[in-house]
Amino acid sequence: RVGQIITIKAKVNRAFSTSMEVGIKVTVQDTLANVEKLVSVAYATYVAKPVGGIKIELKPVNLLSQQDQLEHSLATERRRIRLDYEEVFQNLMQESNKEDSCYTLKDGDAVSTELTHVQSIELVLPPHANHHENAFGGQIMAWMETVASISARYC
Repeated sequence: RVGQIITIKAKVNRAFSTSMEVGIKVTVQDTLANVEKLVSVAYATYVAKPVGGIKIELKPVNLLSQQDQLEHSLATERRRIRLDYEEVFQNLMQESNKEDSCYTLKDGDAVSTELTHVQSIELVLPPHANHHENAFGGQIMAWMETVASISARYC
């Protein structure tokens, strides 16, 4: 609602050879009631397209915590399920590498998950809301996409 503060956090959960998953968490803070509520958890997949015929290979993420390891494993499972519906994602995955992407993590050849953490804090103003003073879902999605893109860029 208007006057509430929305916090959007994103980080790369897993980088495969040519794609990555970014986890996005949205919370809202009601300044009057001093309450923070979870609004949404989403996962965005970014696919690296070849540039000038040269295939892009993404560096794996270096897992820092137990939570990072859990998110890493879940990202692998979500990818497997997504690829089971290959006919739906055929155009998206056509240019990506479909081989099983298992990495042996090397400290020098990995991106730290700490470097992919991005947070944005937005104040819901009247232009972001309808006549009931509720924020437009599309506005929140746009903020989520911006933060996820920044997080993916660091990877």
